[in-house]
Amino acid sequence: MKESDKIARSANEIILESISDGVFTVDHNWRIMTFNRAAEEITGTPRSEAIGRFCWEVFRSNMCEGACALKRTMKEGKSFVSSSTYIINNQQKRIPISVSTAPLKNERGEVLGGVETFRDHSLVEELRRELTGSYQVGDMVSRSKAMKIIFNILPKVAESDSTVLIEGDTGTGKELMASAVHNLSLRKDEPFIAINCGALPDTLLESELFGYRAGAFTNADKDKPGLFEAAGKGTIFLDEIGDTSAAFQVRLLRVLEEKEFQPLGSVEKIKTEARVIAATNRDLEGLVSDGKFRRDLFYRINIIRFQLPRLAERMEDIPLLVERFVGKMNRFKGKSVSGVSKEAMAVLLTHDYPGNIRELENIIEHGFVLCSEGEIGVSYLPAYLQKERTEMDSQRRSSIGESVRITEEERIVEALKKTGYNRLAAAKELGIHKSTLFRKLKKYNIILPEIDGRSGRL
Repeated sequence: MKESDKIARSANEIILESISDGVFTVDHNWRIMTFNRAAEEITGTPRSEAIGRFCWEVFRSNMCEGACALKRTMKEGKSFVSSSTYIINNQQKRIPISVSTAPLKNERGEVLGGVETFRDHSLVEELRRELTGSYQVGDMVSRSKAMKIIFNILPKVAESDSTVLIEGDTGTGKELMASAVHNLSLRKDEPFIAINCGALPDTLLESELFGYRAGAFTNADKDKPGLFEAAGKGTIFLDEIGDTSAAFQVRLLRVLEEKEFQPLGSVEKIKTEARVIAATNRDLEGLVSDGKFRRDLFYRINIIRFQLPRLAERMEDIPLLVERFVGKMNRFKGKSVSGVSKEAMAVLLTHDYPGNIRELENIIEHGFVLCSEGEIGVSYLPAYLQKERTEMDSQRRSSIGESVRITEEERIVEALKKTGYNRLAAAKELGIHKSTLFRKLKKYNIILPEIDGRSGRL
């Protein structure tokens, strides 16, 4: 290699190491050949670990699941600029980035692979959230005041080991909240295990949570560890705890107070260090007053309580949630839906959502079944929403028609009074023919006094 070539190559390497954009190259087998300093910082992966690996193993981007810009570049032999996407770094954090790709060629113009340049937009995204007033914790997003209050105290709650009670209607995101508490805590690297207490009878629920020993009941031919044992130092999420029986509540209270449990069919107790987060869609205080939920258990789990608002009480979050669901389903279903139309969004913003956030997600998924690209229009929404829109339009037209009727009737009466109930003069005042006035008098059932407006005689 010539000395000038060595100098040029050295200069290129210095430039690549000094820029703030991440840069990497791959060969035809999608294995990383070069990886600059910025790429290390953005991904959190050292160069020594990245070189030689498949690019999707390092970046874990949503583009890797379908519309890979680098793949398209190498296939078509041309560059693409500024595709927006995100990657998951080695700390499992989602990093928003923009991507530019180009074919990697030698001096003879032969394609050796591909080169990708990417820029970290985390700061831009944070500023955008501040400007739009939105906030995010884990997979939960909101711009409502009620949710922001919860988000602000969530990290402190997560740091503690206190039992948490989450109340809220079905579909408001109670499990997402529990998961956020776990992921913000020191237990984040330990298991997070969720179970729906209301879906299982007592005996099955106890065997699932506490496990059993061989011979505890018919067909129990070997030991089975329960979820408390499997959770270790992690978190147990007990959903719909308000639907449990009094007998189960006694056993759970003992576990929470003594930090130990006894598998079915065992005489020995096992210590547990798992944190418990409970949730319910029922009014536990009301159940306590009615004698349907143990008071002592209620106070044991009610150390820290969150009340999640219904979606109808945080309608300002609907555009944020729609954006989140559209992005999620594009990744999972390999589609390129850009969002929902203004007309469809107007429909979504007038619905009362008895099924809360879960219902909204189902609505967007319904749209994805029918729509492959572009915007989800009103015709792609479920039939019951289209019916609601039709009924609202009908009511609106009826309301407008009624307003017009009342206004026209008032104007006719006013003109008659002004002209001393002279029909011809009133018609001229209104700018209509006298026969038209007579029809409208009959239409609105306007009763005139027995007086002739022309002569003033009764």
